[in-house]
Amino acid sequence: MIVSRRDTLAIGLAGIASASVARAAPASRALIVSTWDFGAAANAAAFARFKAGGTLIDAVEAGAQVPEADVTNHSVGFGGYPDRDGHVTLDAIIMDDQGHVGAVAALEDVLHPISVARRVMEKTPHTMLVGEGARQFAVAEGFERTKLLTPEAEAAWRDWLKTAKYQPVANIENQRGSALDHDTIGILACGPDGRLAGACTTSGMAFKLRGRVGDSPQAGCGLMVEPGVGAATATGVGEEVTRIAGAARITSSMRMGMDPQAACREAVQHIAKLRGEAVRDAQVAFLAIDAKGRVGAFAHLPGFTYAVTDTTGRTSIHAAQSLKGPAGAKN
Repeated sequence: MIVSRRDTLAIGLAGIASASVARAAPASRALIVSTWDFGAAANAAAFARFKAGGTLIDAVEAGAQVPEADVTNHSVGFGGYPDRDGHVTLDAIIMDDQGHVGAVAALEDVLHPISVARRVMEKTPHTMLVGEGARQFAVAEGFERTKLLTPEAEAAWRDWLKTAKYQPVANIENQRGSALDHDTIGILACGPDGRLAGACTTSGMAFKLRGRVGDSPQAGCGLMVEPGVGAATATGVGEEVTRIAGAARITSSMRMGMDPQAACREAVQHIAKLRGEAVRDAQVAFLAIDAKGRVGAFAHLPGFTYAVTDTTGRTSIHAAQSLKGPAGAKN
């Protein structure tokens, strides 16, 4: 079934008690958080699965599946823009707070890479499968092969071939339909008992070099979950996140006593100091939740948004603080 972004929002938000736009995390304990505005629908699916008796892993998987199946979302899953050779390749990771992790990278022809990643976690001794091996595993596990390159995505790719120039645009994730969409959804959950889980899924950079894998499916880079401490996920230009093992850095900072907000800020500041002019116009952002349900988020550039769902099911969209303001001023 082809699912549009409008449909997923309508279906997902129907179960949300109320929604609001805010500048900071709500006072009540957070249960589920995810990156970008379209995370609201993912949170709704995750919340519904958890309230129906699912585990936190069930919840984050269900949430990640929403953008994966959204044909209008060109940064995640079905409808995602292809690499420069015309192949849609997907990356995903899922992790709990007991050291269980599974991931796939450069996976083709499977609608829900997050579910394949979960099978890797549960049915193999490995933590990651890639490329053709990942596809073979998925097929052996009963996943149907699906053509992921939609007519719209193919047309955008053919148009790009006229110039063959890739230029990432900050915060394009909230500007739907552009051929420059390039990103991910990270979703984190913290149960009332302090247990944690997380998932991350993406189709990666539009028109990337064939074989390119960013931070998203790499444990410690695009996602990290640490028992009794917290979980973190990343978004933006994956190469910059990978350089500092961003998500692991944040959970380590939280372990040493930083709150989630301070830990996310420190990671962004480190990238900015390390890379200087190389990241002047690049967006890199982090989202974290600790074992107490406190949320933090921070970005290099303004424009990063995230969705927070509390234990009552109330969801709100928030604008993260950033290192650079509209005119280069620090926020």
